Amino acid sequence: MIREATTADLPRLRTIRTWLAEPAPELLETALSGGGLAFVSTAEGRPVGYVLLMISDDAYLAELVVEPMHRREGRATELLKTAMAMARERDCEHVSLTVHEANESARMLYESFGFELWRTVSDYYADGGTALVYGKRC
Repeated sequence: MIREATTADLPRLRTIRTWLAEPAPELLETALSGGGLAFVSTAEGRPVGYVLLMISDDAYLAELVVEPMHRREGRATELLKTAMAMARERDCEHVSLTVHEANESARMLYESFGFELWRTVSDYYADGGTALVYGKRC
């Protein structure tokens, strides 16, 4: 089940966030305080994954993470579908995101949704990895 995240979810979402290689802690709090959109995937009533979408004229998919024990269940796909629907609902022209070059499963997911590589940014990540910036029209 996918639902909008609430501030009551914050402690659980902070735990899930630890599965991200390089999380940006302020984004989660910003989204939950109204500066973006946050949706959770739940199992047995508790969040096991989330997506953050920051919106101005365009949308930026800031974080998408699912706990390892709940991966390969279609949760990331459903979270991404929800984020894309929200971007369209808010009349965004484009959605963009950044992914580590080595994160093949994430790249495959985004490409299956029609995201295209817009550009690369060398030495973007702490490990020296290249960032792949993907984008798509809403």
